[in-house]
Amino acid sequence: MTERIHDLLIVGGGLVGASLACALDGSGLDVALAESEPATAPMIADADARSLALAAASLNALAALGVLRQLPTPPAPIRRIHVSRSGDFGSVRLDAGEYGRDAFGGVVAATALGAALQARLRQVRGLRHLSGARLVALREGEGWREADVAGEQGTTTLKARLVVGADGTFSSVRAALGIATTAHDYQQHLFASSVRAARAADGQAWERFTDDGPVALLPRLGGDYGCICTVRADEAEAVAALTDDDFRALLQARLGWRAGRLLAVGRRSGHPLRQRLAQDLIATRAVLMGNAAQTLHPVGAQGFNLGLRDALTLAELVGGARGDAGSAAMLAEYARRRADDRAQTVRFSDGLARLTALPMAPARGLRSLAMRALADVPALRARLASGAMGFRGRVPALAGDDSLAAQWAR
Repeated sequence: MTERIHDLLIVGGGLVGASLACALDGSGLDVALAESEPATAPMIADADARSLALAAASLNALAALGVLRQLPTPPAPIRRIHVSRSGDFGSVRLDAGEYGRDAFGGVVAATALGAALQARLRQVRGLRHLSGARLVALREGEGWREADVAGEQGTTTLKARLVVGADGTFSSVRAALGIATTAHDYQQHLFASSVRAARAADGQAWERFTDDGPVALLPRLGGDYGCICTVRADEAEAVAALTDDDFRALLQARLGWRAGRLLAVGRRSGHPLRQRLAQDLIATRAVLMGNAAQTLHPVGAQGFNLGLRDALTLAELVGGARGDAGSAAMLAEYARRRADDRAQTVRFSDGLARLTALPMAPARGLRSLAMRALADVPALRARLASGAMGFRGRVPALAGDDSLAAQWAR
């Protein structure tokens, strides 16, 4: 009997890995997905209080993949964005209506998106899904790669024409391939929570930069907000220990009164902020995507949106690979297509995080001039808006299909 060789083995069953598996549904390819978490575990832990800002391009794609219909409620639209910096002059205001759109994107709870992807994943036809399976070895073969994954029932060896590393910031696939990374510690810690304010959320998002990092409010259905608050790393332990009332007071001081009086905050989750970039995206019959390829500062909410475009691009390419999903030509084309979007997004998130945290007077003057230019020059504002909507570089077909917007922009 001929030994089974999968077309793709996706290592990592998080948001990006699961999205890739959904995008390959119906492609006719033989796909396996190995994830380290047990089948009964939620994709996003219940303790995770993050709200995800999904760009319009991402929502187009998630609608096409049948993921959004698995959500209990539709995404809350982001119709207006207000950006400012404490101590600087000027601000930037973006309105989706100015660009003929109902919304720049939408907001969902991270736990809800994880559950929706898990529900959609269960519908994927012919997927070999291994839960509780951790990669322990990766070898090259003759026209394939061989992976050993360890689980409760022992070690299983899988062969695949292409191995996809979608296994997060500390990727075991990346380590096995020997791909080096560059890293930067922002010396910041992010706290996520929900917030209820005197002024109910109505599609307005607020982003406020400070010396300690950004703080933002994202509109959610029901009138409350998803909130992120960044503090200096040396303050993280003290902030984590604050009572809800004291944390609410901290948010009020950082945000000001843009959304009115903050009335209550929900549970908090937090993590340190570090950038980690893989120096290569591809190797022989292997590719990295999502956080395994690039873990970004959350400013501008670029991380998952960029990773989803990674997955969609690969799905497009392997669908037309003519029998060899891991060919050198396909991988080279993948790296070429992702280069511009990745480079621009990394520069945007890293540059914004670093520049906006500088307290020195020259930086304040430069930022104020930039704010004034963005406020006064429509072309610059339009470019910023396009990036916020995920239309950067070569956009994957499903992400750019605005005919799907009616399914989420409501």
